[in-house]
Amino acid sequence: MDPKNGSSLTGFILLGFSDRPQLERVLFVVLLIFYLLTLLGNTSIIALSRLDPHLQTPMYFFLSNLSFLDLCYTTSTVPQLLVHLRGADKSISFAACVAQLFVSLWLGSTECILLGVMAIDRYAAICRPLHYTVIMHPRLCALMASASWFIGFANSSLQTVLTFLVPLCGRNKIDHFLCEVPPLLKLACVDTTVNESELFFVGVIILLIPVALITFSYGRIVRAVLRIKSAAGQRKAFGTCGSHLTVVSLFYGTAIYAYLQPSNNYSQDQGKFISLFYTIVTPMVNPFIYTLRNKDVTGAMRKVFCGGYDSR
Repeated sequence: MDPKNGSSLTGFILLGFSDRPQLERVLFVVLLIFYLLTLLGNTSIIALSRLDPHLQTPMYFFLSNLSFLDLCYTTSTVPQLLVHLRGADKSISFAACVAQLFVSLWLGSTECILLGVMAIDRYAAICRPLHYTVIMHPRLCALMASASWFIGFANSSLQTVLTFLVPLCGRNKIDHFLCEVPPLLKLACVDTTVNESELFFVGVIILLIPVALITFSYGRIVRAVLRIKSAAGQRKAFGTCGSHLTVVSLFYGTAIYAYLQPSNNYSQDQGKFISLFYTIVTPMVNPFIYTLRNKDVTGAMRKVFCGGYDSR
């Protein structure tokens, strides 16, 4: 990837919300608060999962992976966005743009797969409760989590290379607040139909196959839950599954909008706000969605703030 092929020597200019200076000031305050809440919430999930023996289960192992992923994802984009919102300089170097695209694609693709894996975990817990610990043993959990990260890495490597091989003929003003594939392809001075078709095809695999897996898993889960005679048991099962489905809807809904719609229907303004949603809003609300109605997590938090842990 030759920098002269993809940009000027100084890199790219991220236009972001520069045409709306009043909105920039509001966004700076809102995104700073959201980012701090993201750091607090996801760090708490990871720490609690490590500290409390009751949370050292497959469900919280995957949830810790999700929290770590969300921490890295927001940190790869939000600090730079905050700097750009407060200053006149909107530039980003070529290397930094490549790195940002690679990391965001890696983590975004990994989250797609990981949410599907978490649906399998919920299926095993509710539909095969007597065999749950045998099915979801630590080695399998580690293998599925590792596979999620590897698939995300492979997809990101492919998309990043293909995107920056497209000649831009010196165009370097990206109408977005971060380096993403759709706005980068709009800078191209050649036909990008092949790139867009490839992106759509891979997007179908990365996004829709996990969605199909989640749909299948939850179809079986609903039937199993409805057979539970205890109302309390049904509420508990629907509570944990409802949290996961909420996160799935928020993440996949925005990602499908961003990557699976035809390029001629892609609106830059809508794309920016959709990207804001899955870049900062979803990672911020994930810990709260999973913990607000989760007695295990709230109980662990009370132990931390009201007396610590018994090491035994």
